[in-house]
Amino acid sequence: MPTSLLIVDDFLGPRDALALRAAGLRLTYPDLQGAFPGRNSVERIEIDGLDEAISRLVGERLRPAPPPQSHAKFRITLEKDVGRSKVHIDKAHWSGLLYLSLPEDCRGGTEFYRHLPTNSDRAPMTDAELAAAGFESQEQMNREIVGRDTCDDSKWEMTMRVPMRFNRLVMFRPWLWHTAGESFGDSLQNGRLVYLLFFEVV
Repeated sequence: MPTSLLIVDDFLGPRDALALRAAGLRLTYPDLQGAFPGRNSVERIEIDGLDEAISRLVGERLRPAPPPQSHAKFRITLEKDVGRSKVHIDKAHWSGLLYLSLPEDCRGGTEFYRHLPTNSDRAPMTDAELAAAGFESQEQMNREIVGRDTCDDSKWEMTMRVPMRFNRLVMFRPWLWHTAGESFGDSLQNGRLVYLLFFEVV
């Protein structure tokens, strides 16, 4: 009985959530255009006991996915930001984020999609699933779905959105087709600020 998505509201205590947000706003965000809209912090901030808390939530022993993953970094995304990709999957066993935009600024949320040509809501995970979808390898699948269709809105149907809410934790399986959702704001103070999580199994 696998779990695909978990949502936990008020994940941190109110003071801790505001302190984490304030710490994130003091970090360095280089002005570089990446695969996805927004900029990641150069620095990481580790939260004491986080690995154990997430492991209890998902029912698996987890540890941070090794760099160059963005675990424990912050991402700020402003309305003007544009990336090279849109719908995608992540290289991890669990992906997650903690929303840290203030309540008055929150808009949109994490979006999940169905790939219309393959009628799938996630990437094929086994050799049998790859073959059934007409692919010989994960590399071919990534090239022909993620690489080709990522920004082609005609190939995707949104199935669900987890609305952004301050201090809401969202944990999901990284092989689900997804995007970060709406970008907003014009500064660090009012933009889309999240704390990123990527885990592998111990």
